[in-house]
Amino acid sequence: MNSNWDLIGHEWAVDMLKKHVANGTTRHAYLFCGPPGLGRRTLALRFAQALNCTSPSEAGIPCGTCRDCKQIDAMQHADLSIIQADAEGGTLKVDQIREMRKTMILKPYMSKFRVAVFLRFHEANDNAANALLKTLEEAPSYAVLILTADNPEQLLPTIVSRCEVLRLRSSSTHEVKKELENRGVESERARLIAHISGGRMGYANRLIEDDDLLDKREERLNDMLTLLSASRVEKFSYADKLARDKETMRQAVTFWLSYWRDVMLRTAQAETALVNIDRNMEIEDLAGRMDLSSSRKVVGNLENALEKIDRNVNPRLLAEIILLDLPKV
Repeated sequence: MNSNWDLIGHEWAVDMLKKHVANGTTRHAYLFCGPPGLGRRTLALRFAQALNCTSPSEAGIPCGTCRDCKQIDAMQHADLSIIQADAEGGTLKVDQIREMRKTMILKPYMSKFRVAVFLRFHEANDNAANALLKTLEEAPSYAVLILTADNPEQLLPTIVSRCEVLRLRSSSTHEVKKELENRGVESERARLIAHISGGRMGYANRLIEDDDLLDKREERLNDMLTLLSASRVEKFSYADKLARDKETMRQAVTFWLSYWRDVMLRTAQAETALVNIDRNMEIEDLAGRMDLSSSRKVVGNLENALEKIDRNVNPRLLAEIILLDLPKV
């Protein structure tokens, strides 16, 4: 494993965490923040490897090949706990925290540290958050807790104050494109994925690994363009299908939001590069038929809808509102 833990970007974060391991100054709790698909989970697992690797190439740099490193990478290590909601957008519950606490009070089975990784902790309900707070206050010296979340403001201030907070940022699309090309991805496909991912290497990896994801994006964007001129009856029919699965609905709204942000950028005549570069011509055409206020309103509506999906608002009603709010162009 290289000195940046085989990660693209986050060099400053890796350097800081390496020093904590090498100097024996590891904190008992960390919070990795940033938008989904940024590589928060990968960074957490690399940190767990650095803490417990039996054959580091040097202090703070895990080998990546020993038994411990391989088991941690596969999230199947005896001294590693992964705690998360059942599905993205679900709820992390208090019982999951209680189960973790039973494990964390035990001394490590085969390593120096017991590591608990709480993925998307902003999905924790109030009881779970309060239970974790108690754990943070009473964590034994051999325990390291790593939380990931979109941003610290979503969590209890008392939890954030007990964590070392690392605010992660996206890489440049150029860096992601170059990395994908180094892995053998064809140049034009690498360019598209780098832009769609917005420089988020974790999301880029998902797009590479899941062949269906790009196809689903294409399908949803085509649907959205058709819906702009559809009748109310057609919109209600589509809303009925869309609302049947929460994850499908979130994915569709996420794709649409990305598209309309591009439209808004073009109506504002911003120089920023488009995310949906394969849709450049139609985005330019759509922007030419709208003003900034109208495109900004669509973006705002979709952002609000995305938040409401996670708050368990009636999905059928929400889907209908989303589609009725789309502009007639």
